[in-house]
Amino acid sequence: MAWQLIISGFLLGIVSSFHCVGMCGPIALSLPVYYLPPRQKLIGILLYHSGRILLYALLGLFFGFVGRQFFLAGLQQYFSIALGCIILLILLQSTIGRKFIHLKFMDQFQGKLQNIIAIYIQKKQLYGMLILGMANGLLPCGMVYLAITGALAAGNLIGGVAFMAFFGIGTFPAMFLLTYFGSFISLNVRNNMKKAIPFFVATMAILLILRGLNLNIPMISPMMNNSAAHVIDCP
Repeated sequence: MAWQLIISGFLLGIVSSFHCVGMCGPIALSLPVYYLPPRQKLIGILLYHSGRILLYALLGLFFGFVGRQFFLAGLQQYFSIALGCIILLILLQSTIGRKFIHLKFMDQFQGKLQNIIAIYIQKKQLYGMLILGMANGLLPCGMVYLAITGALAAGNLIGGVAFMAFFGIGTFPAMFLLTYFGSFISLNVRNNMKKAIPFFVATMAILLILRGLNLNIPMISPMMNNSAAHVIDCP
């Protein structure tokens, strides 16, 4: 259901926003908009966050398409279990501080993104805020990875776009307030929210695994038909 994807993505965004405040806060507070008049400052900040949300929606389009291929192949059950296991592995990796999976090209990609961010922060032009937001959306982030698994599990393009777009919208209130007013959330509150995030992520992973086990539990593990014979290919 589209509304279920929208609500799930939005709630994930709200929870993730406390993580974003801590991790992406330095970039948000470095935006070259604080010297501008109030109206232009507001426009610049909105462009920045619009860039983030647009990038998330584009990611949702791509990964929704990928998830659709697994659905059409009749592999959605195993795909859901695999996604849940990957999330748990990533969570374990971040918890113990040891990398089981390390891709060198991701480090190179992150370095290029950081260069782009540094260039456009120095330019101090409004159009650059949109580019900064899109670049920020591509930076490695565990919560974005979790949202991507939601787009993959959606099994279609529209669902993937909706999930990722509303994930971005869910992060907007806290990030906007941070960007406009500065550090408005106390350090203790942010730290407490960060401690709760791993439990939320683990819950999402377990729900994905249960979803793929076909336990016939309504809303949690409904029966999925792995046969693609009668599937009509539409977004």
